[in-house]
Amino acid sequence: MNLLIKKFLFGLGMLLPVLVHAQDVDLSKLLDDQSKKEIKETTEKVYSTFKSTRLISGHSVENTWKGVLDVRISHRFGTVNKGAYEFFGLDNATMRLGFDYGITNRLMVGVGRSTFQKQFDGFFKYKILWQSRGKHNVPVTANFVSSIMLQTLKADVSQTPYYFSSRLAYAQQLIIGRKFSESISLQLMPTWIHYNLVPKIADPNDLFAIGIGGRQKLSKHISINAEYYYQLPGYKFSDTKNALSVGFDLETGGHVFQLHFTNANGMTERSYITETKGSWGKGDILFGFTISRVFTVKKSKTDKALTKDLK
Repeated sequence: MNLLIKKFLFGLGMLLPVLVHAQDVDLSKLLDDQSKKEIKETTEKVYSTFKSTRLISGHSVENTWKGVLDVRISHRFGTVNKGAYEFFGLDNATMRLGFDYGITNRLMVGVGRSTFQKQFDGFFKYKILWQSRGKHNVPVTANFVSSIMLQTLKADVSQTPYYFSSRLAYAQQLIIGRKFSESISLQLMPTWIHYNLVPKIADPNDLFAIGIGGRQKLSKHISINAEYYYQLPGYKFSDTKNALSVGFDLETGGHVFQLHFTNANGMTERSYITETKGSWGKGDILFGFTISRVFTVKKSKTDKALTKDLK
C-alpha cells in the first residue's frame, strides 16, 4: 500500500506543473489568434468611408451601388455679407439637379443641370482600388473621375468667333482615400481641368489643383466634413481664390442631407475649383444644402459585407 501511495504522489507531483501551466493559458488570446488567422485567409473590404458619393462639392471615394439611382438636388444661396436686405444671401439661389446611377459596384455614371451659368455636366467614376484587409491588403481606395461640362449662356460674338466647342471644359480627377477608423476618413484629389476657351488671352487652358478632404463622425448618423482645393501657381486663372467648404452630413434612412458653407458659387468642377472668387475673410460665404435620395432600379445580389464597417 505504501508503494502505491508513493507512486500516486510521484505522479501527482509530475502532473501539477502541467495543471498550473494550463491555468495560465489566456483563452481570449487563443480566440483572438484564431480570428486573426481567419482574417488573413480571407479578404474584407472597407465600406462607408464617407456617407455619400460627394464630400461637399466634389466627389468622394464612394460609388453608387449597382442598379441604384441617386437623385441629388443641390441648392446654394448668396453670400452672407449681403446683409439683412438680401436676407443674408437667402434671397438668391442657384441649384443643380443630378442623376447618378451605378452600372456596377465599381462603375457609376451621372448627369446634371445647374442654373449657375446654365451648365450641363456628365461624368463617369471608376473604382480602381478598394481598401481591404486580410489575404489581399490594400491600404487605400482610389477612384478615377472624368467629367465634361457645357455652359449654355448666351455668348457675345461681336468681337471673336464663338463655337460650340468654346463652351466645353473637361476635368480629370484621381481620388485617393483611406478610412483610418470608424470615425475618421481622409482623401486627396489631384485634378486637371482643361478649357477650350479661357476668359482672358493670358490665362492657361490647362489648370491644375490638389484637393484634400475628410470627415469626422460625431454620431452614428451625423458627421462633419471639409474640403479644400489648392490651385497650383501658374496654372490658375487670375483673380481667383482657392475653394474651402465645411459642412455636415445627416443620414436618415434612404436620405442624406448635406448642409455646408463655402466660398464657391458653382457646383461643377470648372466652377468650384477654378472660378471661385469669393473670400472667407471678406464674408463671401454661401450657405447651401444637398438632398440625396436613392432608389433601387435593378435588384442585384449585394455583398453581405456591405453591412459591416471596418473598426
